[in-house]
Amino acid sequence: MKSAKIAQKPAKKPVKQTAKKPAKKTVAKKPVKKAVKAATVKKPAQQSDLLKRILVSLDDDKAENIVTIDLEGRSALCDAAVIASGRSSRHVSAMAEHLARRLKEGGYGTRPISGQAQGDWVLVDAGDVIVHLFRPEVRDYYDLEGMWSVGSRK
Repeated sequence: MKSAKIAQKPAKKPVKQTAKKPAKKTVAKKPVKKAVKAATVKKPAQQSDLLKRILVSLDDDKAENIVTIDLEGRSALCDAAVIASGRSSRHVSAMAEHLARRLKEGGYGTRPISGQAQGDWVLVDAGDVIVHLFRPEVRDYYDLEGMWSVGSRK
């Protein structure tokens, strides 16, 4: 007969008994109120100096249907967008050129202008404000006001 090996369980090591400390009393913490963002309260936005300069320049150049869209909290790209129309391609290009020159004279540096050669849709990047200048037909086609949900011009 073969000897049968009996599996023995290893002996457990004795666990040291330590005196239990009394449980600390926990005081119920008051719920922490999170700071409410200013964007949740809809207050009329104050116009920055840059935005005022842009609107004055466009008004002086006889821009039509000037719309300012407040994008603060809605876009990381800019705080506001200004959309305006000119009567012709030449008028749109001239408004963009005058705006860029006035911003430079006002201490805002040289501002990039896109689309000035064609004059259908000219974009002036003024930093915190982006200015879109359109011919009326092109403005109706792209409908930026509708895209930003500020109502249709029609």
